[in-house]
Amino acid sequence: MNALLEILLWPFVHLGRYLAGGGKLRRAADNWLELADKVRCYRRDQLSPAERAELDRREEELRRCLREGADAGKLRLAIEALEEVLRRCGGAVYPKSSLAENVDFFIVAAIVILGIRTYFVQPFKIPTNSMWPTYYGMTAENLPPGPAAPGWGAQLWRLAVFGAQRTEAIAPRSGEVSAQFFLNGDQLTTMMAFTIKPARKWLILPTQVKEYTFYVDGAPATVQVPDDFDEFDKVVLQTFFGGADGFNRHAAELFRAGGLEASFLKVGGDADGYHRVVTIPLGRKVRAGDPVVRFDLMTGDQLFVDRLTYNFMRPKVGQGFVFRTGDIPAIGKDDYFIKHLVGVPGDVMEVRPPALYRNGAPITGSEAFQLNANRVPPYTGYVYGSDVGGGRYLLKKGDTLKVPPQSYFAMGDNSSNSSDGRVWGFVPAAAVVGRPLFIYYPFTRRWGPAR
Repeated sequence: MNALLEILLWPFVHLGRYLAGGGKLRRAADNWLELADKVRCYRRDQLSPAERAELDRREEELRRCLREGADAGKLRLAIEALEEVLRRCGGAVYPKSSLAENVDFFIVAAIVILGIRTYFVQPFKIPTNSMWPTYYGMTAENLPPGPAAPGWGAQLWRLAVFGAQRTEAIAPRSGEVSAQFFLNGDQLTTMMAFTIKPARKWLILPTQVKEYTFYVDGAPATVQVPDDFDEFDKVVLQTFFGGADGFNRHAAELFRAGGLEASFLKVGGDADGYHRVVTIPLGRKVRAGDPVVRFDLMTGDQLFVDRLTYNFMRPKVGQGFVFRTGDIPAIGKDDYFIKHLVGVPGDVMEVRPPALYRNGAPITGSEAFQLNANRVPPYTGYVYGSDVGGGRYLLKKGDTLKVPPQSYFAMGDNSSNSSDGRVWGFVPAAAVVGRPLFIYYPFTRRWGPAR
C-alpha cells in the first residue's frame, strides 16, 4: 500500500521540488551544463588533466542536484562552482567578449535573412517606369532654378517618406549654358549626351552611373544619376525650354542659322564606342554658384516578392511577374525584371493597338489589361513591337507569335516605353523568381498589397 502511495505521489513530490528549486534556476542549470559540454568539446586538446577532472566533477555535482531536486540554495551553489571552473578554463568559449557576442548575433541574423530572402520573400526595387502606372520606377520632381526649393527640414522629411534625393548641377562660373545632345544619323534627338562612369552603391557595391555635363562659359558642371534613371532629359527640357516642343523649335532655329558641328563622344567602355553629338547653347545665362538644373530624384517602388508560391503552382496570366535575365541572351546582363505575365506555353499573342490579344481574344486576368485597352488615363494602350525603342522582331503590325514550351511572355504596362518580350523574346521557366506581394516603400498612396 505504501509503495502504491509513493508511486501516485511521485509526480507531485517532484513538482514541489521543482518549484522549490525555482523553475528558472533549473533551466539556467541546464544551460550551464550545455555550456560545459561545449567547452569540453571545443577545448578537449587544450585542457589539462586536472582541469578536465575538475570540470567533470563540478558538472556531475550540478547534475546530481537536478536529479535529486535540490533546493534553490544548493542549486545556486552548484551553478556558481561550475561557472568558476568554466571561467578559468573556458578560453574563447566562455566568457565571451561583447565583440564576440555581437559578431555571433550578426552572423546568425545574416544567415536567417539570407535564408528568408532565398526561399521565401525577397525585397525588390523598381528601377524604371516600364510598368508605370501600376508600379513606379525612379521619377524626377523638377525644382527649376529661381523659385525657392524645399529647405533642409523638408528635404529630410521627403527623404524619409518618399526617398527623395536632391540632385543638382552647380555653375562653376557665370555665363551662358550649353550642352551636348545625341544625334540619330543626321537627326537631333532630345537626349542629352552622357557618359557611363563606374561608381559605388552604399560605398561598397560596384555599380554604374550616368554623368551629364553642362558647360557654363566653357567650364564643365556635372551631375550623376543612377544608370537606370531615364527622366533626366525631361528635367532638362522642362527647365530650359518648357518641354520637348520648345527644344525642337530652339534647335530648328540653330540649325537654320548654321554653325553647329557634330563631334564624337565616348559614352562608355569599348562595347559602347563613340556616339555622334552636337553642342547646343541652351539660351540661358546663370551666375556662379547657382544651380544649372535642380530636381528631387524620387525612389522607385520597393516591394516584397513571394519566392515560394511558384515552386508549387504555375504562374497565371495577369500576375505580376519577377524573373532573372541572365538566361535571356538579348538582354545581355544578369538582373531582375518585373513585368506582367501575358502569355504561357502554347498561347498565341498579337497586338492590335490599343489592345493586346491572347488566343484570338482581348486578354483578361488583370485590371491593367482593360485600362490599357480602353486607354484610361494615365494608361496609353499597347503598341507594336516595332514602335518601341530598340524593338527587334516580335509583335510588329500583323504579327502573331506562339509561346514555346517551358517559356513565358512578359510585357510592361507602359507599352510605348517598355523593353519587354517584344524586344528580347521569351522568359525561360527556370528564370522565374516569383510574384510581387506588398509595396513597403515609399509611403505613398501605392503603399500596400501589390496589384
